[in-house]
Amino acid sequence: MINPSVPGWIAKFYSEQKISEMELVSDSSSFYESLQTSGFIYGHIIALHTNTPIPIQGWFKEEVSKVALFNSLLEVYLLTNDTLNWSEFIEKTVSYYNEMHPEGFNLFKKLLPKNSPSLTLEKFIDERVQTNENSIIKNFSHLVTNALLFIDVLGFRQFLIHGNIPEKYLKRIEETIVNIVTLALKVKSDKSQYDDLLIKLFEASIRYSKFSAPTKLNLDSFQLEYFTDELEKKYLIDIAGMAMWNDGVLDSNELFFLKELAAKLSISEEFVDQSVLKTNQFISKHKKNIPYFNYSNPVKHFYEHTTQSVLTLLARNKTRLVKEIVQSKELMMLIAISTTRDLDEKEKKKIKKQILDVCKTIPSLTIFLLPGGSLLLPLLIKFIPTMLPSSFNENLED
Repeated sequence: MINPSVPGWIAKFYSEQKISEMELVSDSSSFYESLQTSGFIYGHIIALHTNTPIPIQGWFKEEVSKVALFNSLLEVYLLTNDTLNWSEFIEKTVSYYNEMHPEGFNLFKKLLPKNSPSLTLEKFIDERVQTNENSIIKNFSHLVTNALLFIDVLGFRQFLIHGNIPEKYLKRIEETIVNIVTLALKVKSDKSQYDDLLIKLFEASIRYSKFSAPTKLNLDSFQLEYFTDELEKKYLIDIAGMAMWNDGVLDSNELFFLKELAAKLSISEEFVDQSVLKTNQFISKHKKNIPYFNYSNPVKHFYEHTTQSVLTLLARNKTRLVKEIVQSKELMMLIAISTTRDLDEKEKKKIKKQILDVCKTIPSLTIFLLPGGSLLLPLLIKFIPTMLPSSFNENLED
């Protein structure tokens, strides 16, 4: 099974997906529809549209985003080329990310000359899907999203067609998207508590420019004629429709705005109707899991997010973690005591120290050793007793 959190996952992807037998993607419409269905277009990925199905249950959002982005880049390469040359695809994708040099993209300082092209690409993609500088800050944020990942795919298509990224292409499409979202929210009749959050979400996802909204917004000022590719046009319609979504109902002014935007992009009204329908179906079904529809207190959000992260890490490392804990007699004794009474300060310090020692032996748990990782220790300690054999805790006996 592919593991996007360790080096070598692209090579594993190649072997598991039987890339040499993969059919070429020849229809841009079906390609785009698959990205709508998977949620890639909406910034909330629920499935991977791969040659061979990949189960993503238990994966972190970043892991799903990595594979989804990589697979989308591969499919747009297949859409643009007559043949599949895996080595050429990897090399061109690395060249594409090398040419980007987006602001704050500090990966170049981290790369080592000995890295193979596929490992280098893994590092680029890993850096690309990170929405904040570190995991602690990210967990406090409501804007943990990759809503604009499709821009990378559109930029790569331009790179493949022209041999380089057209000047200011990435900056233009980012600014156009945020302007369209801002204008769409002004047209929106029924304002909601999520509108300001949605703007922040897109602005937080910007990678290639410093954005400042113009004082006067209208469709005529957006230079939409710059975007000639069908994929670009459809994406702009979908983004606008998502911004105006409100319980699946668009009033006449909102629908007029979408169709006016479509007319300026030379997109049919039929696509607008389908876009509205698909957006409504997707958001209605997955609303409770989409971050910007679930505003809550940041501290509560941090606790819920980190709790899930801890549970996932423990599930993946359960066997080894239990083995290490059982081998530490003093730690086992302290955990057993903690189930019958509260530990005193000396015992709490001792159990934290010993659990950190255990974490040192398991690479995946080094998150607890990082600055700020001690904040997660209470969560780790809380869930450990449920993982251990019931014989150590008399409270669990029948």
